[in-house]
Amino acid sequence: MTMDAWIAAAVFVTAYVLIALERWDRTIVAMIGGLLMVVLGIIDQHEAFAAIDLNVIFLLAGMMVIASILARTGFFDWLAIRSVILSGGHPMRLLLILATVTAVLSAFLDNVTTVVLMTPVTLSVARRLGVSPVPYLISSILASNIGGTATLIGDPPNILIGSAAGLGFGEFLANLGPVTVLVFIAFVVIVRVAFRDLQVPDERREAALERGEENAIRDRPLLVKSLVVAGATIFGFLIHSAVGVEPATVALLGAMVLMLIAGLDAHKTLREIEWSTLFFFVGLFILVEAIVQVGVVGGIADALANATQGQAALATIGMLWFSAIASAIVDNIPYTATAIPVVQRLAETGMAAEPLWWALALGACLGGNLTILGASANVVVSNVALRAGNPIRFVEFFRYGAVVVLASMVISTGYLWVRYLA
Repeated sequence: MTMDAWIAAAVFVTAYVLIALERWDRTIVAMIGGLLMVVLGIIDQHEAFAAIDLNVIFLLAGMMVIASILARTGFFDWLAIRSVILSGGHPMRLLLILATVTAVLSAFLDNVTTVVLMTPVTLSVARRLGVSPVPYLISSILASNIGGTATLIGDPPNILIGSAAGLGFGEFLANLGPVTVLVFIAFVVIVRVAFRDLQVPDERREAALERGEENAIRDRPLLVKSLVVAGATIFGFLIHSAVGVEPATVALLGAMVLMLIAGLDAHKTLREIEWSTLFFFVGLFILVEAIVQVGVVGGIADALANATQGQAALATIGMLWFSAIASAIVDNIPYTATAIPVVQRLAETGMAAEPLWWALALGACLGGNLTILGASANVVVSNVALRAGNPIRFVEFFRYGAVVVLASMVISTGYLWVRYLA
C-alpha cells in the first residue's frame, strides 16, 4: 500500500476503535476522523463534501420530524396503555405485544426513532406493574432491529444500502419482508422460553388495568393530521421509483407539509431533530470515501473475490455471516458504510449484486442484536435504561442476543439460498 493508504487506514481504524469504546462522543470522533482525512491531504475538501449522501441525511431528518410531532399527540402513550389493557396485565403477553408494536413501528418509522419514543413508555409500564423493565427493554431492542430489517427506512444500514444500490422501499419490503417475518416468529419462541418466569403481583396488575386510555391522546386534531401525513409518506416511499422521486424528497415533503398544516413553529420543531446522528453520518461518509480513494476497500474486495474464487453463493453467505459478526463488534452503521464499496467491487467482478446487497442488509441489521454495542438502537436503549437506574449488562444482553442472532442467521442463510442462489 502507498503511504496515503497507510495513513488513511490508521485514521479509519482509530476512529472505529474510539467509536466502539464509546469513551468519547461518536459524532465528534467521526467528524474529527473525516476532517483529518482532508487536513492530511488524503482527499480534498471537494471530494469529501461530494461523498456526503444527502439522500440519507434528509431522509432521516424528515422522518425524525414526523415522529417527533406524532409523539406530541400522546400516540405512543396510548399505545402503551392499550398494550397493558390488551395483555390483561399478563407479563409475557405484555412483553410480546410491546415487542410486536416496536417491530412494526421500527419498520415504518425507523428503529432508532422508535426506541427513543418507546423506551420511556416501557419503563413506565414496568414501574406500574412492579416488575423489572430489563426483560422488556432487551426484547424491545431485539424486536426493533428485527422489524427495522424489513424496510428501506427501518434501520440506518438499509438507508445506506438503498441509496448506494438504487433500491427502493418496495424492493426492500418485497425481498426482506418475508424473511423478517420468519425471524420474528423465531424471536417470539425464544423470548417465551427465555423469560418464561416473569411474574406480576396481583395488586399491581389490577392497579395498572384501572388506568383508562381516554386521556392518553393529548391533541386529537394533530394526531389525525400526523397519521394522515405519515400514511401518505409511507405510500410515497412505495411509489417513489415509479414517479421518479427519491425517498429523501418524500420524507422532507411529508415533514414540511405536516409542520404547515399543523401550524407548528419551525424553529422549535427542527430543534427536535437528532442533529448529532446526522453529523455522525457526515463524518462517516468522509471517512469511508477516503479509504475508498486510496484503494484500501478495493484491496479488501479483491481479497474476498480471490478467497471465494468467483463463487457467488460462497460470497453471498460469507457476506451474511461476516456482516453479522462485524456488526456485533462495532456499530452496524459504520460497518455498512465500509462494506458497501466492497459489495460494489465484488459486483464489478461479475457476481450478481442483488443477493450480496440483501446478504449485507440481513447481516448488518440482524447481527446488531448480538451485543449491546451492535446497533444504534441498542446504545440508545441502554443509555436511557442506565439513567433510569436499570442498567442492561453486556453479558446479560449477549446471552439472549446470541441465541436470537444465531437463529436469525440460520433462517437468513436458508432464505438467501432458496430464493437467490439455488
